[in-house]
Amino acid sequence: MATPSRKTSTQSPLASKRALLSDPSSEVPSKKKSSVPPAAPPPLPSSGPFVEGSIVRIAMENFLTYDVCEVSPGPHLNMIIGANGTGKSSIVCAICLGLAGKPAFMGRADKVGFFVKRGCSKGMVEIELFRTSGNLVITREIDVAKNQSLWFINKKSANQKIVEEQVAALNIQVGNLCQFLPQDKVGEFAKLSKIELLEATEKSIGPPEMHKYHCELKNFREKEKQLETSCKQKTECLEKMIQRNERYKQDVDRFYERKRHLDLIEMLEAKRPWVEYENVRQEYEEVKLARDQAKEEVRKLKESQIPITERIEEMERQRHILEARIKEKASAITETSQKCKYKQDVIERKDKQIEELQQALTVKQNEEHDRQRRISNTRKMIEDLQNELKTTESCENLQPQIDAVTNDLRRVQDEKALCESEMIDKRRERETLEKEKRSVDDHIIRFDNLMNQKEDKLRQRYRDTYDAVLWLRNNRDKFKQRVCEPIMLTINMKDNKNAKYIENHIPSNDLRAFVFENQEDMEVFLKEVRDNKKLRVNAVIAPKNSYADKAPSRSLNDLKQYGFFSYLRELFDAPDPVMSYLCCQYHIHEVPVGTERTREKIERVIQETRLKQIYTAEEKYVVKTSFYSNKLISSNTSLKVAQFLTVTVDLEQRRHLEEQLKEINRKLQAVESGLSALRETNKHLEHKDNELRQKKKELLERKTKKRQLEQKISSKLGSLKLMEQDTCNLEEEERKASTKIKEINVQKAKLVTELTNLIKNCTALHIQKVDLILQNTTVISEKNKLESDYIATSSQLRITEQHFIELDENRLRLLQKCKELMKRAKQVCNLGAEQTVPQEYQTAFQDLPNTLDEIDALLTEERSRASCFTGLNPTVVEEYTKREEEIEQLTEELKIKKVELDKYRENISQEDYDKYGIRIRVKFRSSTQLHELTPHHQSGGERSVSTMLYLMALQELNRCPFRVVDEINQGMDPINERRVFEMVVNTACKENTSQYFFITPKLLQNLPYSEKMTVLFVYNGPHMLEPNRWNLKAFQRRRRRITFTQPSQ
Repeated sequence: MATPSRKTSTQSPLASKRALLSDPSSEVPSKKKSSVPPAAPPPLPSSGPFVEGSIVRIAMENFLTYDVCEVSPGPHLNMIIGANGTGKSSIVCAICLGLAGKPAFMGRADKVGFFVKRGCSKGMVEIELFRTSGNLVITREIDVAKNQSLWFINKKSANQKIVEEQVAALNIQVGNLCQFLPQDKVGEFAKLSKIELLEATEKSIGPPEMHKYHCELKNFREKEKQLETSCKQKTECLEKMIQRNERYKQDVDRFYERKRHLDLIEMLEAKRPWVEYENVRQEYEEVKLARDQAKEEVRKLKESQIPITERIEEMERQRHILEARIKEKASAITETSQKCKYKQDVIERKDKQIEELQQALTVKQNEEHDRQRRISNTRKMIEDLQNELKTTESCENLQPQIDAVTNDLRRVQDEKALCESEMIDKRRERETLEKEKRSVDDHIIRFDNLMNQKEDKLRQRYRDTYDAVLWLRNNRDKFKQRVCEPIMLTINMKDNKNAKYIENHIPSNDLRAFVFENQEDMEVFLKEVRDNKKLRVNAVIAPKNSYADKAPSRSLNDLKQYGFFSYLRELFDAPDPVMSYLCCQYHIHEVPVGTERTREKIERVIQETRLKQIYTAEEKYVVKTSFYSNKLISSNTSLKVAQFLTVTVDLEQRRHLEEQLKEINRKLQAVESGLSALRETNKHLEHKDNELRQKKKELLERKTKKRQLEQKISSKLGSLKLMEQDTCNLEEEERKASTKIKEINVQKAKLVTELTNLIKNCTALHIQKVDLILQNTTVISEKNKLESDYIATSSQLRITEQHFIELDENRLRLLQKCKELMKRAKQVCNLGAEQTVPQEYQTAFQDLPNTLDEIDALLTEERSRASCFTGLNPTVVEEYTKREEEIEQLTEELKIKKVELDKYRENISQEDYDKYGIRIRVKFRSSTQLHELTPHHQSGGERSVSTMLYLMALQELNRCPFRVVDEINQGMDPINERRVFEMVVNTACKENTSQYFFITPKLLQNLPYSEKMTVLFVYNGPHMLEPNRWNLKAFQRRRRRITFTQPSQ
């Protein structure tokens, strides 16, 4: 018997995970079991096969594993089958979330945004529920970024509360484990307490008011307990309050006695400011009288100072006149003194002129005596030179000897100049060579530093390889052909920033490998290094035919349009064997390197160039062709940072520099040898030159001695003649000087007479000035006496004024104090500014003391008496009175509560409704007793069987429109699984039963099925048939054709 065909399919052919849900197309055997169903409640409202609230359609978009999917379940049992991970539980999650269920109930995630497919910003779930008045379509759109949902009912915007009300109206409870049991909550069913199980069962199978009535009964019983507790508490509180008031009665009496003392203290404190005020007022009147007397005395003192002031002013005028005359005399004295000083200066100048004339005459006399002495000395010197000239021999025969010595000296000097020129050339050559040597040394040191950096990195990372390099450098003579050190040492990057491409392309094992050109050399090396020295090293052989210069398959110019700028091979230099090996092994001449522009158009590059490996600025792409679909599959990885090749060292250039250094050293040695020979030659020529110069000097001195003597005699005779001509007449000079001195003395006498007259005038002026000063002193003395009298009077006036000010300030202070005391006294008596003391205060004040001392003494006494009443709370009377009122009020409330409690006890029975529950007891062997179903006593399979049996028992009583059970058969053995499956089929496929969803990843063979079942298969994968091409009838026709065409067996 063939089952009716139903299917759901994906709506988008581009879905990354395509789901196909359909009924099986083959015949399904059916085994029906007859059973007598229990009495069932009235059937759920239905129209046709679907009951009110059943799910007609489930649509998902970007939800969990689905891009787009739509499921159309049947009205009875819906069995959803599929392998693990295909998306069965995703349909359960869609039902829960689409009907306003909480995400945490699924046990997967606590945020609704986590249910949207990864990589998508929004997702959607749509549930269509059957209703006789018209189907209800609930749509939930999920926003991942905000973790929020938008709700729609029949394509109209709504909020979650309205959706929950609509769902509850159809008696759908996705949070009730008796109705909705997701995969991650199957184990929690057994953990439900008996009270929770009763509530879940009531909500699932009972009428809507059943759970409500149960809750009201629990509330009534709870309220009754609260009334009993309240009555008991109020009774106890009433007794405690009565007892407390009895204890406080004595304290209240003592409080009133204390209050009488405090009232007397208050009255004394009220009178005390008035007494203070009266005392200060009397003091104010006394001070005011003394102030008036001081004011009169100040007036009299000011009047007595007026005549003294006028006399002092008169004396001051006389003093000014005398001081003016004294200044005039002082000016005249100053002028006369200046004239005297001028005359004295002129006389001094005349004395100086006389002294200068005398000194000039003395100088001329000394000069004449010196001239006579020099003449005598010169004559004696001429005589000595003439005697020496006579003794000098003839020198005519010395010239040939001088010429011969001069020629020899010239020849030696030419040879010496030539030698020195050659030495200068040699030194320049040596300096040039030394400069070249220093430059080459610096280059070699820089190379060595860079090489040391690379070797340090090699030693730190691969110590065995480093030791092998040291051994190779000391034993290169053991090899027939060239052996290259590890590749990481021989590679030199043209640009350090490109090192990351090489290190990411060549594995580290090959980067530290030695490269050989000969197999025998490699075996010798490995035997020595690996076998003898136990070093872990790698070695490779370069190809016999060099690949180093092999051209790429595609020109770089063709690839520049994609952003490529070079092949890997062009990024570095390396020895020919190393380059050949890398080209052969890693095809570095075929791998291009691009920029960020290459990455931006990477899809186009992969499709158009068909390159197997590609480098962009920061990524490496490997492209392969699928063996199945012949499509290009690419994978990309981020480039690691370069570690070894960032340091560039050109070994060939270093060897060239070493050879250049050896040649320079050889040339330097030759130059030094030449310089040493030239120094010896120059030293010999220098010695010979000195000898010839000395010999020539001696000959010339002998030849020129006579000529020099004749020149000296001629010179001395000329000097003598000049000195004899330069004569001086001393007598005439002495006469002229005497005449000038006499004239100056006459002028000097006239000046002395004028100076004497000026001194007399100055003396007379000084006498007049002293007389004026004496008169001024007399005036000043008289003025000072008057000022002293004035100061004495002023001092007395200041003292009197100060006394007046103090009295006035004291008066004002007392006046202010009187006002303050009056104000404080009225405040104490609670009187206004214009009010007088009331009669009751005046009467009370008459019986109290009238002095401050008596008042203070009485206050101290009363305060002492009041302080004896210790331990009293100021609010004790208020609390006592308040408690009396509360006792009366509490008594009335207690009567009302007792009446209300009696009414409750008449209306309900005395039972604990909140402890009602359902206890499931099971046994799986005939020899054992029934045990309560708990999460610990039974095994996982036993709990699953018990849970399923209980749910099946509720199926015919169920008032909910559908039920969901997800993978409950996972822990069952085959026998129980088969029995439970038969029960599910028989129970869920009866008439007027609610819709049922049974999710499982696998089924046993030869299970019974029903025509009312809907079997939904979930498939996924890249080779699924597109949903819009799914045609079950076409499949069945194709199957029949294949069956008919098969040959008979």
